[in-house]
Amino acid sequence: MSLEKTDTSTCAGVEGGCTAVMLYDETKVPHFHKDRREFKFGEIHLFIRQKWSQGGVAAVVWDAAVVLAEYLDKNPDVVKGKLVLELGAGTGLAGIVAAMLGGHLTLTDRAKVLEYIQENVELNIKSLTTVPKVTELDWGKNLFQFSDPFDVILGADIIYIEDTFQDLLETLKHLCNRNCLVLLSCKIRYDRDTRFLSMMKEFFHINDIYYDSNKDVHIYEARKQ
Repeated sequence: MSLEKTDTSTCAGVEGGCTAVMLYDETKVPHFHKDRREFKFGEIHLFIRQKWSQGGVAAVVWDAAVVLAEYLDKNPDVVKGKLVLELGAGTGLAGIVAAMLGGHLTLTDRAKVLEYIQENVELNIKSLTTVPKVTELDWGKNLFQFSDPFDVILGADIIYIEDTFQDLLETLKHLCNRNCLVLLSCKIRYDRDTRFLSMMKEFFHINDIYYDSNKDVHIYEARKQ
């Protein structure tokens, strides 16, 4: 008998939210403790396994990823036929949706997180026309391995640890040319989060293209200057 729990989330509109790395009242985030969550974005239907007890914040679906996935579903040409890389992919939700929409995906995160991404790719492989590549990318390190230009860079809730800001910026600068589109979905929780956007503005043109008022999530579009 399976003890697996399933949480079903139907995303009818681009409405989401996200939470910082902090102590949680578990009664307020019960969906983090579901072993599996089901998502529907238009005609897209997928399952995501979560492992909160093993991987913590890296192994659960944040609302910023849901908002980004819904945005992509509403704007499929952003990723269709494009070379797309997701930074800090976590469970891989946004990137897997992008792959289902016809993108050629590279899903990246730190080494210890890759197993969570790979498991979710395999869980949804029957719905994928192109299977995403899952590979390690520790921001600021070994960037020479990513020499091919990408058309789109995705990031969902990756702006929250100030010590990583410079490495994240250097990674974005390396990965992007002037034709590359960066989409960052995030909740601005603290002044330091806006500081990262200010750092980006030295090298990128940035626009706030969508705001989800229900879950207080912004999607920022950036292109290298």
